[in-house]
Amino acid sequence: MPGGRLTQQERQQIALGLADGLAYAEIARRLDRPTSTVTREVMRNGGPTGYRADLAHRATEQRAHRRKQAAPRGPKTPAPAYGRDPEAVREYEEMFTTLLMAQGLPKMMSRVLTCLFTTDAGSLTAAELVQRLDVSPASISKSVAFLESQGLIRRERDERRRERYVVDNDVWFQSMMSSARASFDLARTARQGVGILGADTPAAVRLENIARFVDFVGESIARAAEQARDILYAEPPTPASDEDEDEDADGDEDNS
Repeated sequence: MPGGRLTQQERQQIALGLADGLAYAEIARRLDRPTSTVTREVMRNGGPTGYRADLAHRATEQRAHRRKQAAPRGPKTPAPAYGRDPEAVREYEEMFTTLLMAQGLPKMMSRVLTCLFTTDAGSLTAAELVQRLDVSPASISKSVAFLESQGLIRRERDERRRERYVVDNDVWFQSMMSSARASFDLARTARQGVGILGADTPAAVRLENIARFVDFVGESIARAAEQARDILYAEPPTPASDEDEDEDADGDEDNS
C-alpha cells in the first residue's frame, strides 16, 4: 500500500470516481489507498459534489507551505491539550468545516463555528479567533454577527469584561426547532396555493401533499427535539470495567 501524500494524478482519479458515482471504498481500492484517506481528502476539499482535483491539490500545497513557514513552538507555547495530535485535530477541523459548508453555511462562518465547537471552553474572544484562524478582525466581526443572528452563538462578558463568543449545547435544540418552524411555514404557504389554484387541480393536489408531508416531518422533528433535549446536557456513559464484564459473564454461566 503506497504511503505519503496523494499525487495530482490520484486526485484526478478520485474526481473521476466521484463523477461516476463510485463509493469511497471502491475509489480507494482502485488507488490502493485506505478508504479513510479518500474520505478525508474529499470531505476537506468541497465534499462529494464540490470536489475538484486541481483545487484540492493546490490547497494541499498551500497548507504544506504554511506549515513550513510556521514558527517552531517556543518554550512558552503550551503543549496540545490532552495529548492531542495537532495535525489530526487540524484535519478534523477542516473536515467539520467542509461539512458545515455543504449544509449551506458560508466558509468563514463555518470556520468560526467549527473553532468554537472544538474548543474545550466552548467560547473564545475575537482576538483568540483572529489568532487561531489567522484572519482579519473584520472577518471575525462579520462572521460572529451572522452566526449570532442565526441563533448559533451568543455573546457574554467574562471577568475581565472581554466580550466572548459562546456556543451552547442548546444550539442543536434551537437549530432543530428552527427547522421545524421552517417546515410549518412551507406547509402554510403550500396550502395557500391550494385555494388559489383550485382544490381539484393537479397542481393543488401536489401542493396539498407537500403540505401534509412537511407538516408531519416538522411535528416529528419538534417532538423528537423536545424529548431528546436533556441528552445535550447528560454526562457520557461510564464504560463498563473489566470486573463488571467478568461478573456479567459469571452471572450468565450461573444461569445457563
